[in-house]
Amino acid sequence: MIDADAAIRVFKTRWFAKVARKARIDDDELCDAIAEVIKGQADDLGGGVFKKRLNKNMHRSIVLARGRTYWVYAYLFAKKDRDNIDDDELSAFRDLADVYAAKSDDEIALELAAKELVEICHDDQI
Repeated sequence: MIDADAAIRVFKTRWFAKVARKARIDDDELCDAIAEVIKGQADDLGGGVFKKRLNKNMHRSIVLARGRTYWVYAYLFAKKDRDNIDDDELSAFRDLADVYAAKSDDEIALELAAKELVEICHDDQI
């Protein structure tokens, strides 16, 4: 459940930003997609990991949820290149979701400053 008083923030990793740019997926589409994920319109893979279709169903994204207030786009792949992630990858993404869940706001701020994360929108834009 999402805490109604908690601010929702959406990020993408540096790697995801580069791949999304090449796939011509912009931040507006990513923010719209997070709104759909929050409404349950995505595949919940468990452990804070979600799979969401993007780019007119041509790409799949893996989104990690930190307490369901911080959402991180972590991985992107083209549907034509692969059907899904494998079990080992899913396990690694669940572990990474746990890592983000343990991060403090200060640690997130450091990742933003180092450009390891890019904030793309927050609750009043979703």
